[in-house]
Amino acid sequence: MISTIIFTILSLTLLGLILAWILYLVAQKFKVQEDPRIDNVEEVLPGANCGGCGFAGCRAFAEACVKAEDLDTLFCPVGGNDTMKSVAGCLGMTVAEKAKQVAVIRCNGNCDVREKVNHYDGYSSCAVMASLYAGDTGCKYGCLGQGDCVTVCNFDAIKMDPRTGLPEVDEDKCTACGACVKACPKSIIELRNMGPKNRRIFVSCVNKDKGGVAKKACDVACIGCYKCVKACPFDAITITDNLAYIDYNKCKLCRKCVTECPTHAIWEVNFPVRVPRKTESEKNEQ
Repeated sequence: MISTIIFTILSLTLLGLILAWILYLVAQKFKVQEDPRIDNVEEVLPGANCGGCGFAGCRAFAEACVKAEDLDTLFCPVGGNDTMKSVAGCLGMTVAEKAKQVAVIRCNGNCDVREKVNHYDGYSSCAVMASLYAGDTGCKYGCLGQGDCVTVCNFDAIKMDPRTGLPEVDEDKCTACGACVKACPKSIIELRNMGPKNRRIFVSCVNKDKGGVAKKACDVACIGCYKCVKACPFDAITITDNLAYIDYNKCKLCRKCVTECPTHAIWEVNFPVRVPRKTESEKNEQ
């Protein structure tokens, strides 16, 4: 009886050693040699794993950087230019600086200017709401106000304003990772260049309906009137599908379009307060 137990133990031990040796040989044969520079690059990355770079995470981005011939098409939005310089240093490359970006909300249809036509009483999610119907206002393009963008932001850079029912971006916290852009089913969030002195001008509307229909749904909707296009001296504004769009690469921030917009759909951010122009009678009184 004892000899049987000892034999069984020895047999199992021998079998385990043989299988371990076979696994070792297989592992050595199919072992993938990983470039040690991947670890070096990953160490200088912020480790947010947000996917803003277009890859699954920081490790995948590091692998892409090591395999790339140059870094022109690769960028870590969270770390920005400083991080990319460190990545380039690890790889013995050079990299050009890119303009810092920030998320902007292209919908200004707050509760006061966009009347609700029905009440949504379902799960609090923009994605779910958008899959069920166009929305609870007359504008089928505008913000749904359920806060999916807030949920996906890993940097606490977006909050829902209870007064307006719209999301607000904290530009000091925003890393331009693009998570909110992907999460919005209405595509009202866009990444735009911060601009000189953090100043930027954009059309805060995505409504593609014709002017009358858009204006009826929302008082501050773009109506495609072309006044901004005619006012812009830099050909930075185009109108497609009844909707104006400002190219931030062409825009010189002259603000002429802002004053021309009859519905105040064009927003100017971080500019000094405008000084009201005096009328002829006011000038004569002086």
